[in-house]
Amino acid sequence: MEKPPPFKPGEEKGADKREDRRDLPGIPSELWSPQNSRMSAQGRRKIADKTVGNYMRELGIQAQYVKPYTVTTIEPDLSSRLRNILKEKFNPEEPDAVWCSDITYIWTYEGFVYLTSIMDLYSRKIISWVLSDTLEAKHVVKAVEKAKKRRNVEKPLILHTDRGIQYVCREYIEATIGMKRSYSKKAYPWDNACIESFHALIKREWLNRFKIKNYDHAYKLVFEYIETFYNTVRIHSHCGYLSITK
Repeated sequence: MEKPPPFKPGEEKGADKREDRRDLPGIPSELWSPQNSRMSAQGRRKIADKTVGNYMRELGIQAQYVKPYTVTTIEPDLSSRLRNILKEKFNPEEPDAVWCSDITYIWTYEGFVYLTSIMDLYSRKIISWVLSDTLEAKHVVKAVEKAKKRRNVEKPLILHTDRGIQYVCREYIEATIGMKRSYSKKAYPWDNACIESFHALIKREWLNRFKIKNYDHAYKLVFEYIETFYNTVRIHSHCGYLSITK
């Protein structure tokens, strides 16, 4: 591949900025960040992180930062049945060896809706998600059944979650027969860091930019982010700065 001509002092950079942004197909401008300069390794024109930062500043684009987590509840672990099998080993060697799941709240003008997601830790792909208007366990069970059907899972695998009532109830236990159920410690989200990170990401990069009207609006936004961006286009450091599909 031919190297681009060197930049000459005093040369107009405006066209370069527009070209650089066209070099990132499928990435909305509001999600453009210094991380995306890594895409230059995929055959695109090389550009330094500092240059990307300068472009963002000139174009009025700001990075979205992670709010530090603060522990507000500390309780002793009194349950010997809810064991942590995963033990923060987040890099399995093959697909469908370890799944993780969690529920997050999404605010709308008509009240909260709830997103249940299941991630395959091997690729960080969201293999199943369900948006509901209640916190009933049946929605978690639905997400589990969707994941099993899509991945055609026959062998036992680890399914890691927190200790919410939806993940310890009878319906969930029955839906996960043959799987090894693993649980985080109380008030310790780092045991389930990958799915927690994804739920923070979908809000920071996408949902928080909208005034969500109702369930239907929330569903449309979640679908757009997961199915047309996160699982297909977005680059991931875990995948060597490639998209999950590659």
